[in-house]
Amino acid sequence: MTETSAGQYFWCLRHSRVESGDDVCPAKYRLGPYSTSAEAERALDRVQQRNEKWDAEDERWENG
Repeated sequence: MTETSAGQYFWCLRHSRVESGDDVCPAKYRLGPYSTSAEAERALDRVQQRNEKWDAEDERWENG
């Protein structure tokens, strides 16, 4: 575990949970930082939305 700044929240990909304070996994296992726990909980939704948007832009670029 590594130390992080106060008030930052991360989504841990290894444990599928929000982590903060001194109880966070290494950076390679987390998404963030987020300013609230609720934002961190929605991290994977954000990743999915961005991937869908970027895939659609790639499709338009390749076929448009």
